[in-house]
Amino acid sequence: MKIILFGASGMIGQGVLRECLADPRVERVLAIVRQPLGRSHEKLRELVHGDFQDYACIESELSGYDACLFCLGVSSAGMKEADYRRITYGFTLAAAETLARLNPAMTFLYISGQSTDDTEQGRIMWARVKGATENALLRLPFRAVYLFRPGFIQPLHGIRSRTRLYRVFYALACPLVWLVKRLAPDALTTTEQLGRAMLRVAIEGYERPRLEMRDINRLR
Repeated sequence: MKIILFGASGMIGQGVLRECLADPRVERVLAIVRQPLGRSHEKLRELVHGDFQDYACIESELSGYDACLFCLGVSSAGMKEADYRRITYGFTLAAAETLARLNPAMTFLYISGQSTDDTEQGRIMWARVKGATENALLRLPFRAVYLFRPGFIQPLHGIRSRTRLYRVFYALACPLVWLVKRLAPDALTTTEQLGRAMLRVAIEGYERPRLEMRDINRLR
């Protein structure tokens, strides 16, 4: 399988990239990045691109791929809706529309979020925008679209969030992780499990397009 990966420098993207490089079913990974990742692997190729709203100048590099794992995103904390929508909806659809045209047989997998509002009518800003993004992706002519809705994600293997607020939160929550796993196992997942789940769905498909935490955690 040949994969395009967005968001490889983020916490989720790092986990997904790790699982892609470790999986023998993955032949090649093209990471679309703003800055070099600073790592080398025989399967990995980095493509530095500065404008995530326009891919015209690199379209020749984007054909011939089987799946796109779209892990790019930002926290909505402190953001105005227009700015959050420009990144969350705008960046995602710019990439997806280009890839759907160049690779109509592609499977597109998107990291959304737990409690995303696919009615687009709710009071929570980020949930409405994520919902609009999900709905727009489902309308594109890909072979398949899958929308992952993780909640709490435990970073493993030395992976850290780039967002300071999240790093503090994970550090404080770490002592409670074992208890949460015991009492409510579907209240959290890990970067490893999420990466493996995305790969399995990219290769095998899934019974429905939206995957909640319980779906993610059952995909071993």
